[in-house]
Amino acid sequence: MSLSDTTADQLELVQEEAVRITRDLIRIDTSNYGRNEGPGEREAAEYVVSQLREVGYEPEIIESEPGRASVVLRIPGADRERGGLVIHGHLDVVPADAADWSVDPFAAEIRDGVLYGRGAVDMKDMDGMILAMVRHLARTGQKPPRDLVIVMFADEEAGGVLGSRWLVEHRPEIFEGCTEAISEVGGYSITVPQKDAGRDVRAYLLQTAEKGYAWMRLRAHGRAGHGSVPNDESAIVRLSRAISAIDEHVFPYEYIASVRTLFDRVGEISGTEWEESDPAAFLPMLGGARQFVSGTLSDTANATTLRAGYKGNVIPQTAEAELDCRFLPGHRDELLALIDELSGPDVEMIVDTIGIALDAPDDTPFVDAMHRAILAEDPGAELLPYCLSGGTDNKQLAQLGITGYGFAPLQLPADLDFAPLFHGIDERVPVDAIRFGARVLLRLVADC
Repeated sequence: MSLSDTTADQLELVQEEAVRITRDLIRIDTSNYGRNEGPGEREAAEYVVSQLREVGYEPEIIESEPGRASVVLRIPGADRERGGLVIHGHLDVVPADAADWSVDPFAAEIRDGVLYGRGAVDMKDMDGMILAMVRHLARTGQKPPRDLVIVMFADEEAGGVLGSRWLVEHRPEIFEGCTEAISEVGGYSITVPQKDAGRDVRAYLLQTAEKGYAWMRLRAHGRAGHGSVPNDESAIVRLSRAISAIDEHVFPYEYIASVRTLFDRVGEISGTEWEESDPAAFLPMLGGARQFVSGTLSDTANATTLRAGYKGNVIPQTAEAELDCRFLPGHRDELLALIDELSGPDVEMIVDTIGIALDAPDDTPFVDAMHRAILAEDPGAELLPYCLSGGTDNKQLAQLGITGYGFAPLQLPADLDFAPLFHGIDERVPVDAIRFGARVLLRLVADC
């Protein structure tokens, strides 16, 4: 199988379908509010199945709970003795408040060559690329070099409890024989000015590592009472002190291998040195990735919700906050102990969900194949490792020994501040970037 076997008309259809399917998926509201709240993924899953069945595949819809649907399909490869490749996306998105947006977040509107909508980058664009590529394989009768397991997961935005985690625990046979995986939040480009060359270099960031997460609650206990009476055991005050202590804590910098390699290579290309004591001065060199990268320089802990009280003149007995804590590889126990200590004796720490940190090698034949696919579409480009501050469904696949990478290839404008678009207002992606990604993905599958 070779991309040279694909006609110009066939390649154009793959690109058109990647955009069309992305838009169709955005128009299906799959908002995930957590705690199994929201419309679920069933409608989107049925749409995915219709696209696959139309070209002759027989995928399976799997529900962990009513409406919480994932789609799975195995495509046999030419060499079935080789380890299979999992190519996965997720169908859910974070909620969007239409009042904050300049467009309807679920209309999939295209303005000036840019596609707007919730899920445009996280991650219905990659879903569209995957499905367009798979449909091409079916239409042309081509076999990939090895088995492909295509999965569209439910519930990624709530830690995969009803999606990837559920499937790994209850249906591990789906992934039998698979050794590697690709998914979201990697493969996109930044533009680096090249030292003394008078031109820029596009560097595509391959996500080889990701921080772990601990989603937890802090529950403060105190003495209930009338709002008019002094109270030196207020649960709200105790919780506030705990949050302040955590917020004021300065986490030390630590440079894991992928971050150090990224900084070193960007420094070499640009001729700009970076200082370990002041990485913030170097971050602008990373363009649209700087916010993601800044979150990988240390452990982090952020308060995200607050709940306390039920009436304006009653001091409540308890107050609760949710924390989103992210830790570098090897730091889980250290971070949990620190949060417990900073919270104080009157605040209980309740850990709801733990996601492991990941760190994959960047010097494998599969990584070389990803670089070749990029170079074929963007000669002279670099492929550089980086660590993601967030998390992906690769965490769950790692429990089965599957090595996961973030590789959703997008060639982006140099001035696009990309990282804030994830979960952001007016989430958007250039249409040409989706078309580029579809071509790269097709090349990778032919060469993997």
